[in-house]
Amino acid sequence: MAKKIKALIKLTLKGGQATAAPPVGTALSPQGVPIMDFVKAFNEKTREQQGTPLPVVVTVYEDRTFSFIVKKPPVAVLIKMALNLEKGAQTAGKQTVGKLTQNQAKKIAEEKMPDLNTTDINAAIKIGTFSKLAGE
Repeated sequence: MAKKIKALIKLTLKGGQATAAPPVGTALSPQGVPIMDFVKAFNEKTREQQGTPLPVVVTVYEDRTFSFIVKKPPVAVLIKMALNLEKGAQTAGKQTVGKLTQNQAKKIAEEKMPDLNTTDINAAIKIGTFSKLAGE
């Protein structure tokens, strides 16, 4: 018999660096989740991605247990990593901070593919900011 789901909580946390402080504590505490158990499990699972912002979906069950899925970093983070940028443009559309090649866009799309609603690489490249950044 499947456990009954009490809540789904979406957070973005830095890999390997979650703490009981907000946003983790304020999101999980009202659901009765043992916060330190989540923090330890998340940090262990994301140790290799130290400091990278990662979306995580926490499923809280009625018996106060939990499970979680760590997704790939946001596209903006992957683009900044590909271009070795500290931060993005201050005025989007007016300021250029780098140029993303079609090859780089394809690599990012391939990495992000499990989180997207397509299995076609060309469609994945066009989703979101890829089409603007890849020069299409």
